[in-house]
Amino acid sequence: MLSEHLLAEMGRLTAQGDLPLHRQLYEALRRALLDGKLGAGDRLPSSRDLAQDLGLSRNTVVAALGQLTVEGYLVSHVGSGTFVHEQAPARAPRARPTAAVPPARLSARGEALAHRHRACDLEIQPFTPGAADFGAFPLALWQRLQNKHWRSAQPDMLDYNDSGGYGPLRRAVADYLRVFRSVRLDADQVLITSGTQQSLELCAHLLADHGDTVWLEDPAYWGAVKAFTATGLAIHPVPVDDEGIAPRPADEARPPRLMYVTPSHQYPTGAVMSLARRQQLLACAARCNAWVLEDDYDSEFRFSGPPISSLEGLDTEGRVLYMGTFSKMLYPGLKLGYLVVPKALVAAFKGAHYDLNRPGQMPLQAALAEFIEMGHFASTLRRARQTYAERRQRLVDALTPVLASGRGRIHGAAQGLHLCLRLPATVDDRALAQQAAQAGMTVRPLSAYCLQRQDLRGLAIGYGYATPALIDRLAPQLAEVVVRAVPGA
Repeated sequence: MLSEHLLAEMGRLTAQGDLPLHRQLYEALRRALLDGKLGAGDRLPSSRDLAQDLGLSRNTVVAALGQLTVEGYLVSHVGSGTFVHEQAPARAPRARPTAAVPPARLSARGEALAHRHRACDLEIQPFTPGAADFGAFPLALWQRLQNKHWRSAQPDMLDYNDSGGYGPLRRAVADYLRVFRSVRLDADQVLITSGTQQSLELCAHLLADHGDTVWLEDPAYWGAVKAFTATGLAIHPVPVDDEGIAPRPADEARPPRLMYVTPSHQYPTGAVMSLARRQQLLACAARCNAWVLEDDYDSEFRFSGPPISSLEGLDTEGRVLYMGTFSKMLYPGLKLGYLVVPKALVAAFKGAHYDLNRPGQMPLQAALAEFIEMGHFASTLRRARQTYAERRQRLVDALTPVLASGRGRIHGAAQGLHLCLRLPATVDDRALAQQAAQAGMTVRPLSAYCLQRQDLRGLAIGYGYATPALIDRLAPQLAEVVVRAVPGA
């Protein structure tokens, strides 16, 4: 009877996957033990008899029985045979449920993470905001650099890293930020992370406690909402206007521990934070004893006027933590970003980064450092700016019927990889985005990014991933959808 059961179970396992014979027998015996078909103290047939009954080699049977003995299911007595252990775990056969099984329940935090701003809804299509065209990345050159550093990698380059990242890459990042973003820093203040999401989570873990308040721009970047929700912070929305985040006296009544801002190019409105507003924010942070998290989103892609200096460059009290990523400048799957922390926090952040994230990828970081040092990063960025400037202009031109009729106005077109088409507050921008989706275009309704406010309507339209040919073909269709749906001025 046991042999017949084992043969049937092994046949089922064979149909499900390509397991080796000894593993099939192990799984079949283990299931028989757990399901109560073999009870505590029961004697098993000898390995020779089992091998004969099952048509297996004796070595295969011995291997399966040996593994079960090591795990405590069986016990072997010399001269007596092999028995089911008296304390072997077992469960009664499961009865057929008489009522519907209640669905698995997530925590309140899990529900918020699973059902708000889902990443699976952000697939890349021609007008998806926040997406870059990484098809022009110099892949052959990049492969050569990676191969070079893999061939020469020493054992320490294959281990975790507790210094904050590969030294030459941290120095290259520091040089770039010092010259082009007016960030005041030493290379030792730079931590290499897996991107902005990891940087945000690290800041939340080290600088705030569960339940502390974080100010978030409203409308907000969905990734920041996810990061702070996952770390248990209380999100307090602060509205954004044409000059960036605009704290009101009522907001200071709920003083924050953290303030998250995108001053160079607010996502999704495209607003650039004015100098007066930057100074106001830093003064407010000082009064509240808060940390400012500066996400320098899309700062590399500015198409008119001089580059906008960082908020960190105005900070005189060491309250700003500055972060960025290489995903837009190179390609998303690179999964490398950087976090600049005040000197007083360097040791704590390096230690926590190591303990929480076990950072590594040293050969990849070495390849990126050389990519930057050889000037390829600068040339890639220069070509990208030219490419995106052309696409931006084509998109703006195609939207002329919307603008000329007074149905909408464009915000944030001087920088970044998307523009914000602001629409009247009476427009159902979610329905409008659905109409565009039916025509094969992914645009995002501005109201979907709002946390609390109800007065914003519009579309976030990306051009980073849209080729000129696609823009020329699809953007007039998008303009037509908007003109049909939005009443004229």
